Amino acid sequence: MTSEPTDSEAERHRAKMAKRKAVQDAEVASKAIEKGVLLVHTGPGKGKSTAAFGLVLRALGHGWRVGVVQFIKGAWMTGERDALRMFGDQVSWHTMGEGFTWETQDKARDIAAAERAWAKAKELMADPSIRLLILDEINIALRYDYLPLDDIIETLRTRRPDLHIVATGRNAKPELIALADGVTEMAAVKHHFAAGIKAQEGIEF
Repeated sequence: MTSEPTDSEAERHRAKMAKRKAVQDAEVASKAIEKGVLLVHTGPGKGKSTAAFGLVLRALGHGWRVGVVQFIKGAWMTGERDALRMFGDQVSWHTMGEGFTWETQDKARDIAAAERAWAKAKELMADPSIRLLILDEINIALRYDYLPLDDIIETLRTRRPDLHIVATGRNAKPELIALADGVTEMAAVKHHFAAGIKAQEGIEF
């Protein structure tokens, strides 16, 4: 059990936190730019799409309208998709992939699916009612050259200034990382799948 701090310890802690608060407040006050941000979630670890859908919930809580385009994942149902359906037209959800490339084993078909997904993404980018757009697994589509990287980069660079976008998937292209306002790399420190634990409802989907 932790013992109660003495009066002198409490005072030192208070003074330390007061100094830290002053530094933090000054740091926050110095940031004046407001714009739509491009965020990239990449890396070999679990949680890239999960983090993006957490941001979706935050946006919905503020009354925003949100778009989701899934580039690779197939039409199988997931918990997040079912849950977000409860928000009705506030979420524009589009699962455009046909599964990972090792499932289709047909590159031409994969390219066609990615092109349809990108067309839908551009349509949502042009919709002024959409405040946040998730491009789920677009990094995988770019990794396998299903989409022209130059077009994606230029379209994201010239998007309307108030649109926030999150791009997910392993192996994000260096050009996308360079363009992004924020990049998070999920590290694979430990994964239960490696220990023989199967993908489970409510955890993986």
